[in-house]
Amino acid sequence: MPPATLARVPPRRFSPPALAAVLLACAGCGSGGGEKRSDGRDAGPVLAQQGSGGDERTAPVPAQTATKNTTRLGGADPVADAAAVARAVFPGRTRETRPRAVVLVARDDWRAGISAAQLAAAPLSAPLLLGGADELPEVTRDALEELAPVGAPQARGAQVVRVGSVAPPGRLRSPVIEGTDPAALAQAIDRFHTEVGGTPGRDVVVAPLNRPDLAMPAAGWAAKSGDPVLWADRARLPPQTRAAIRSRPRPRIWVLGGPEGVGESVLARLRRLGPVTRIAGIDAVATAIAFARFRRSGFGWGVVDPGHGLVVASTRRPQDAAAAAPLSASGKYGPLLLVPDGRVLPNALQEYLLDIKPGYSEDPVRGVYNHAWLMGNESAVSVAVQARIDALLEITRVQAP
Repeated sequence: MPPATLARVPPRRFSPPALAAVLLACAGCGSGGGEKRSDGRDAGPVLAQQGSGGDERTAPVPAQTATKNTTRLGGADPVADAAAVARAVFPGRTRETRPRAVVLVARDDWRAGISAAQLAAAPLSAPLLLGGADELPEVTRDALEELAPVGAPQARGAQVVRVGSVAPPGRLRSPVIEGTDPAALAQAIDRFHTEVGGTPGRDVVVAPLNRPDLAMPAAGWAAKSGDPVLWADRARLPPQTRAAIRSRPRPRIWVLGGPEGVGESVLARLRRLGPVTRIAGIDAVATAIAFARFRRSGFGWGVVDPGHGLVVASTRRPQDAAAAAPLSASGKYGPLLLVPDGRVLPNALQEYLLDIKPGYSEDPVRGVYNHAWLMGNESAVSVAVQARIDALLEITRVQAP
């Protein structure tokens, strides 16, 4: 097998006149304490700094659900976030806006949630909700009642698919997908998806078992593509992961994150099963951006230009990756991007948003637009960060080169 390669996608840059216009447009977003891009230029203010009195220097405005280029969904935890996303994707007021089935995942099992995002892809196209082993939270019960899943013929009429240890949803038809550990459960989810959809595809994503921050972006891609998210760690390739890969014709293996998540010895074992490509950055934020940029032989988002949907979540809430996954599989299909601290927009993410910022020369009506979904309340992503993201997504007049 060919050796594994490290995917490095070159950033897209505006021409100097266009970039100057973008930076000028962003100059009014704040003042003082400005962060610098890696090329030394100003990238805007550091958001939510601590003032001398210990208070955050943010605009005195209440939390809001939407700006002109962003929409916030969810609340205080991933359970609420999943319910909000499910209702946004499936309003449920007419039969065509009700899902065929809903996936229920244990609220405290982020690995099960990320792997279960595969079921948000066609043909099931199921939103994900979160519950406990003994009972379902009220917000989940309410969402299920409003969604009123009609039943999936491909899954023998199932209305709810339970993944792992999660309480049953009353009288709704609800088969269970079980596994003794994350790797076995991921294999079982993939097997179920194949039974529902037919022949498995070639591509698989192998994510780090013990690094949720590196694994999170895999959920959005699984929801969009139907590719499975399988598991490995620094030194071990579980037999269930190996078996799931071998079940595919001429598999192609895409490893998310650096060797701190999935080690080089594991890659050597994966190479015996098929060609391997590692997609990674220097940290979780950079890895998510690298995955968003990446495109090769039909695999990957390839978001290197304006006109896309994006999803932003906090690494402090790993299960938000599963909660947000249906947003990547419908509407404004787009990759998951990450913020480690909801009060600050990382430099790397600011640079990426600048690189894909929309521009127009004559009429903005003829332009293309970016939009971001933000997951959770202010404890996940602050209003100040939301405002900064809105400014970076705004279509801006640029001079022709």
